[in-house]
Amino acid sequence: MRQIHLDPLGGIAGDMFVAALLDAFPGFEAATIAAARALTPLVCRTLRHQEGHHQEGLGGLRFEVEAPASPAHTSWCEIRARIATSSLPEPVQAHAIGIFALLAAAEGKVHGVEPEAVTFHEIGAADSIADILAAAWLIDAIGPARWSVAPLPLGAGQITTAHGRMPVPAPATALLLEGFALIDDGIGGERVTPTGAAILRYLAAAPRAPGPPRRLAASGTGFGTRHLPGLANCLRVLVFEDAPAADGERWLGVISFEVDDQSPEDLAVGLERLRALPGVLDALQMPACGKKGRLLTHIQLLVQPDAMAVAADAAFRETTTIGLRTQLVRALALPREAMHAEVEGRSLRVKRVQRPGGATAKAEIDDVAAVAGQAERARLRQAAAERAGAAMAATPDGRDDGG
Repeated sequence: MRQIHLDPLGGIAGDMFVAALLDAFPGFEAATIAAARALTPLVCRTLRHQEGHHQEGLGGLRFEVEAPASPAHTSWCEIRARIATSSLPEPVQAHAIGIFALLAAAEGKVHGVEPEAVTFHEIGAADSIADILAAAWLIDAIGPARWSVAPLPLGAGQITTAHGRMPVPAPATALLLEGFALIDDGIGGERVTPTGAAILRYLAAAPRAPGPPRRLAASGTGFGTRHLPGLANCLRVLVFEDAPAADGERWLGVISFEVDDQSPEDLAVGLERLRALPGVLDALQMPACGKKGRLLTHIQLLVQPDAMAVAADAAFRETTTIGLRTQLVRALALPREAMHAEVEGRSLRVKRVQRPGGATAKAEIDDVAAVAGQAERARLRQAAAERAGAAMAATPDGRDDGG
């Protein structure tokens, strides 16, 4: 899955978001412009932009919308109905409505009304609607991705709105930015617009977390129209893809913690629930001795890297631990393959592993669990392993032939 990281050096607005992604994905330009014009016949285009007066100036794209003069007061209900009856594909409609719904909820809370009663002013202008439609098309075209964002510039001062002078960030924007990391870089003005904030909230963009190595596949830079003193007013996007792993190599997340005040019966239930979570590969437990000579249980969860946050939250929920440790580790595994062997009318699964000293085979214990007697179970498993080895040796390429 792609990871897309947003670096809001100058801030973020709808047009900057669109421009940055189009700079990274230039093949999407024509369809994005068509989507932006889906509700109103606008003139939309991208322009190459260079910040600064020298050849070394930072370059990128601008997304420009020329809209005919029209009232900028449009109700949320009207916008939603127009999107729902437009020619846009249903997934694009869903993204656009999702972004507008967040804006409507924030505006409604600010003004003390239900979202259904919200009328957009600046956001209801044709160019703002076009920015959101273009953003929605790009989100759908890019497909599933993990979005992250660096700390956002706070800005300062006041802006003029339909409701008069407002502090920066505007009240609705401030609601949408709750939970995001903000920095004050000393440069004022509106650095994050309501549209930019709603897009970030819709994408559930989070701080970039440590992860396995990734390959930088593309980058793009989108510019806004304002000039910031001593700073490029741009949004940079970095597009990462999973780096190819060597044979037998992968990355695992490890979550470890200790429990000393949970009954064995309840802990066993909790660990089974953890094992059942998507992305959790195993839950290990072992006895240990903690402070004051107390006996405790050491727990180690092995999880897929993108499941670490969910697994950590579940560990707090299913056990009595109040602290845990997480890390990413490089895991190596020997080549292995599974096959079946018929022994005395029983079909046993056999795992064959290529070791440096030669191949080994072992039959699954579950397939002889109903057999009475340890010696008999061992005999059947040994026979299955030998038969699997012979079958592998008999095939021309040394692989399971399905027999």
